[in-house]
Amino acid sequence: MSIDTVAIQRDIAGQRRQEAAAWRQRLTDRGILCVNLISSPGAGKTSLLQATARHWGQKHRMAVLVGDIATDRDAQRLAPLTPVRQLTTGGACHLELSLVRSGFDALDCPDLEFLFIENVGNLVCPASHDLGEHLRVVVLSVTEGDDKPGKYPKAFRTSQACVINKCDLLPYVPFVWESVVNDVNLVNAGMSVLAASALQETGIDAWCEFLEQQRSQLRSTTATEI
Repeated sequence: MSIDTVAIQRDIAGQRRQEAAAWRQRLTDRGILCVNLISSPGAGKTSLLQATARHWGQKHRMAVLVGDIATDRDAQRLAPLTPVRQLTTGGACHLELSLVRSGFDALDCPDLEFLFIENVGNLVCPASHDLGEHLRVVVLSVTEGDDKPGKYPKAFRTSQACVINKCDLLPYVPFVWESVVNDVNLVNAGMSVLAASALQETGIDAWCEFLEQQRSQLRSTTATEI
């Protein structure tokens, strides 16, 4: 029996990059800064978003797309504070752009300023997938240890900022701040590093100011191009 080989010759990776770029431009045109939060499970992404929503109150219009393998528990925690939609992967270890777009359309939030994507808790897979975000932020809790930038370099190399969370626990855990900063600089020189305790709501003002600056720069760039 003969076997025929059919060459598809499709650049799947290139196609995904184009789709992500088009989605990013759609958000840019609407003045929305899209922030993709990645971390290990339990680093405090949801707590950080809760603190962000409380800090801003009515100052800014934000919404969250929550990615999880199962359950909508994080979305339930955020729902009293901000518009939210659950994105359940059903087993996949990261979010896909198609799911993000569907979730965004379901939000139906006019005049949105900040869109947060809370990715699935995983420092490996999400680092390889562009969801059309303007800003990728890796959240690292001090309880995880100070070796994560060296052990998971791609997560830090592909992110523009790192929030070191649960800093109120620094006196009680073996976490060397200088070691993390040194490793971050080796992997991604110039990466913004912010300290926070989401539960204590310390460092949230600096975090929110950082986000406001990022959106302001995005809007300035867009206005210049026009």
